[in-house]
Amino acid sequence: MNNHAITIVSGLPRSGTSMMMKMLAAGGLEPLTDNLRAADEDNPKGYFELERVKQIETDKAWLEDAKGRVVKLISALLKHLPPAYNYKVIFMRRAMPEILASQRQMLVRRGEPADAVTDDKMSAMFDKHLTQVESWLAAQPNIETIFVSYNQVINDPRAHAERINLFLGGSLDVDEMAGVVDRALYRQQH
Repeated sequence: MNNHAITIVSGLPRSGTSMMMKMLAAGGLEPLTDNLRAADEDNPKGYFELERVKQIETDKAWLEDAKGRVVKLISALLKHLPPAYNYKVIFMRRAMPEILASQRQMLVRRGEPADAVTDDKMSAMFDKHLTQVESWLAAQPNIETIFVSYNQVINDPRAHAERINLFLGGSLDVDEMAGVVDRALYRQQH
């Protein structure tokens, strides 16, 4: 592990970022979290979030504490990462119909309108966003990125744990990482 690099788990909401955070924590990489957002029906194993990351435009002080650790940052906020640090980004991908179904289910559970935007329109917006983010990531000299499919991790956790371990320097416990993948939580299958 490069103790000076900051590991970032990113992706669209509902793309498997919490699962990846749990895998990395189980493997021995310390997460930077505040435990303010408790586990719930949508993420029964927890969210692994740090509330301060949402203010990254104006508050970057927490990044110093993130060195040698892993923190979750949604894809829309990646562009605010300052160039003063080196990052290893694990970017989660998931089948778009599953992301949309999972988001819709979460809104229903919260009693919020789940049909404010059509799936077609939301999918087009997300696709455009992902294209922009991936292009931006590729242009950053201080960011290394690995793209990980949630769907593939569910089907073969060990192979992807090994791949992620190599990306992060080879010091994580692959068996522990693979062991936390819970297929029972794969509820929005396409």
